[in-house]
Amino acid sequence: MLRNTPHRYGSVHIALHWLTAAAVLFLFPLGLWMVELDYYDSWYHRAPELHKSLGILLAAVVGLRLVWRWSNPHPRPLGTALENRLATAAHWLLYLLLIALLASGYLISTAEGHPIEVFGWFSVPATLHGLPRQADVAGEIHEFLAFALIALVALHAGAALKHHFINRDRTLRRMLGADRPVADRNTN
Repeated sequence: MLRNTPHRYGSVHIALHWLTAAAVLFLFPLGLWMVELDYYDSWYHRAPELHKSLGILLAAVVGLRLVWRWSNPHPRPLGTALENRLATAAHWLLYLLLIALLASGYLISTAEGHPIEVFGWFSVPATLHGLPRQADVAGEIHEFLAFALIALVALHAGAALKHHFINRDRTLRRMLGADRPVADRNTN
């Protein structure tokens, strides 16, 4: 099943969720590592190129996620009313942080007016560049947002584990694609 239903997530939503999670969980330590490299390290240029390329691809995935989210039903939440409001706020904050993080990365990468090359497949032009201290200011913002995003991702994962192990509901199983509600099982 590709599309979401009121009871479960479709395979497209699940794939986009886990692709985003994998990218974020790879890009964060890569970013921490690459800023510590010195000029003579063999990864001094390769790591930032990889980070930028993956960041651009992540931006495309986030865009697809938003379009998919707005064009599909969203499964009914399984928590209490308060938990559901907090989860909704956390999800939109995750999107907001991701978009701001990607925008700040773009501003760092294009500060000198050079396009971002994405694995040699295509380039993203530098449309906004030459601002005073653009790379420095965007870099500080990027770092702050990255840590904020990781903190919120940890909270998000903790909430999913709480639903799974304490509430014993289907929240985590739905996002793993391993859950088939009784109504779905009876029709197959």
